[in-house]
Amino acid sequence: MDVSVGQLREDVYERVPLLRLDETRGAEYAQAIREASQRLIFLDNELTGMPIAEVASRTYKSVHRRLGDGDYDSKYERDIRSAASELAEVAGWALFDAELHDAARRFNQEALFLAQLSGDRSIELLILQNMAMHSGWLGRHREELAVARSVIERNRLPPRVEAIFRMREARGLAGCGTLSEAGRLFDKARSLLECDGRSPGPAWSWWVSGNEIDGHHGHAFMAVGDHAGAVPLLQRSTEQYGGPTVGYRGMAAARLLDCLLHLRAWRDAEELVAGIVPTVGESASVRTRRLLDEAVRSGLAAAGAPPALRDALKHLEDAVRADPYAL
Repeated sequence: MDVSVGQLREDVYERVPLLRLDETRGAEYAQAIREASQRLIFLDNELTGMPIAEVASRTYKSVHRRLGDGDYDSKYERDIRSAASELAEVAGWALFDAELHDAARRFNQEALFLAQLSGDRSIELLILQNMAMHSGWLGRHREELAVARSVIERNRLPPRVEAIFRMREARGLAGCGTLSEAGRLFDKARSLLECDGRSPGPAWSWWVSGNEIDGHHGHAFMAVGDHAGAVPLLQRSTEQYGGPTVGYRGMAAARLLDCLLHLRAWRDAEELVAGIVPTVGESASVRTRRLLDEAVRSGLAAAGAPPALRDALKHLEDAVRADPYAL
């Protein structure tokens, strides 16, 4: 993921024709693999995200086969393995967002193996962040914390990359019940982003922003039942002020809706639902759609929810569960 989405939009028009994976062997093969990764990243973040898990996995499998067979120019082996690790990382991320967790773990491990074999320390850091994130999502908070701290303690990191791992460290601590220390680390992550201009991080770190940190901080409050504490952070996370656009950006809104429903803030919840419905059918993030479905079911089961809100929630439920191929 060593490229920004803005660059990808330009590359779509500049690289015609694109290199083909099955027609290259040397330096061009490494470039073809990287172009495949970039096209997948572009689709994953365009609109509200396209479903790329299967095509990313199949694309990597074709590369994996050629690596095993030695079907490439060995002079460029290190660069080809580095490019392949990046492609496996993209597939691992997409499988995670599709909630195919066993497969995501396999692809993350494959990506890490190739990154280490090729000596690509930069992409190795991204893969470790993904693995920590995956552990946290599955409730393995001590593991998330251990991965984050192992990176922080063993590396001198650019501020932007350190911000990512401080955020992961904070999430791990929050999951282990140490919310006050987690809060200080979320603040540290925000301050590190402010230092970014003096020491820019790798291109793959384009996605981290104040919105991202606020969303994670808000979820930390939400996870311990402090819905009132979560609301202002999640509200900030849903507001885009020129930051990066990511395909899973609906997650903060889904969590905010759940908090508002728990707080019985009916009018605010109804207004939020009205803003979510128009684009929810375009979202391919299975994690986001599941969070929305859970929030809707919670709201429909809530005693005292006004009829107008119930109608809005049923409309949202229909949109979340709609046939993606219907027009």
